Amino acid sequence: MQRVVLTVTKNEALTPLIYEMHLAGDVSGVTRAGQFVEIALDGLYLRRPISVCNYDEDELTIIYKVVGKGTDLMSQMAEGTQLDVLTGLGNGFDVDYECQKPLLVGGGVGVPPLYRLTRDLIARGREVTVVLGFNTESEIFYAEKFEALGAKVVVATADGSQGIKGFVTDAIRESGVEYDYFYSCGPLPMLKALCLATTTSGEVSLEERMGCGFGICMGCSIMTTNGAKRVCKDGPVFKKEEVIW
Repeated sequence: MQRVVLTVTKNEALTPLIYEMHLAGDVSGVTRAGQFVEIALDGLYLRRPISVCNYDEDELTIIYKVVGKGTDLMSQMAEGTQLDVLTGLGNGFDVDYECQKPLLVGGGVGVPPLYRLTRDLIARGREVTVVLGFNTESEIFYAEKFEALGAKVVVATADGSQGIKGFVTDAIRESGVEYDYFYSCGPLPMLKALCLATTTSGEVSLEERMGCGFGICMGCSIMTTNGAKRVCKDGPVFKKEEVIW
């Protein structure tokens, strides 16, 4: 974990409620797809945990949804705003797991960390399929960017306004995608349904309310087959077989 000051270089809406923010500075603490950052905001006691979408030597990209006071404040930040950020949090995905046809499944704001994961897996010669789930067409983002990386993309919308009608599990079944391992991030009901529906092993990135973000407060603990684990410190990524739903 590193505490750094990062500068907003870009902050724009992708959909009415989804924003993409670029932060420049010392981001050397971020080393794996699936890690997250904690952002301090003026007037708010707790930092806001946001997953990392992408990163390079001196900049990282986050994507967030405006759902409360903190993210609303973020959506109004102008270029040049400086933020107190904890970086390099969480364990991230295992990109070196031996598989040839990984399936990546994201729902809503669970989509962003899969972008860097897709990039890393394709760089390792893997044949990647990405299934993205949204409520409706107006909420879809980043589908074309996944395709530009070289992934096969399948979109599902709950109302059928674009792609396959239904949930990500419906899209996996109806598209007939072949896979030998999966990675996923999204709301807990989606992850549970996915783990029950898939026949291979895989990894899930869990979403939980976090207090500190680095394992001190124990507020994000869950039960696993190996006892109580902290989502922020021991996760957020866990093997499918570990999670007790």
